[in-house]
Amino acid sequence: MSDSAVVRCACGRRLHFLVMPSEFTHLDPLGRARMVDVTAKEATHRRAVARCRVSMEPETAERIASGQITKGDVLAVARVAGIQAAKQTPSLLPLCHPLLVGSVFVNFRIEDSHVEIEAQVDTVDRTGVEMEALTACGVAALTVYDMCKSIDRTMTIGELALWEKTGGRSGTFRRTPDLGDDFGL
Repeated sequence: MSDSAVVRCACGRRLHFLVMPSEFTHLDPLGRARMVDVTAKEATHRRAVARCRVSMEPETAERIASGQITKGDVLAVARVAGIQAAKQTPSLLPLCHPLLVGSVFVNFRIEDSHVEIEAQVDTVDRTGVEMEALTACGVAALTVYDMCKSIDRTMTIGELALWEKTGGRSGTFRRTPDLGDDFGL
């Protein structure tokens, strides 16, 4: 059972707060959200790779590949959207640290009935770029959807996942592909 803290507000009323266990890194002792303090950490090279898939009708994939989408070059616009999204991640995710994004690569592979997207983000900083890579990948996928929705409203976005992370105290992480996974990027 957690302890509680009693605080008096300016009007003199007693307010009770549940004191949260210290193992929650993004909560202060009173259970309020906080940004983790990374100022004592050393800046190191960090990289993250995320992937996702936009599933669609085969005709849609064919039209993307042949440049026949009336809104323009789907993959060029989605690439720029992904890059912009990586840089805006702290504006979207409240507890995500702003950091210097060193590079962002967004790549695509068009298959018969889907577009695979991979985003890689690098930095030299005190915290990782997993959220930037996931955000870049997700926003690139949303952009593909937006560019093609007039011809295919059945599209779905799925399988957004972190595939690799290097650097930092926790070291390297690499996702082991499931037997049924056929990401080709």
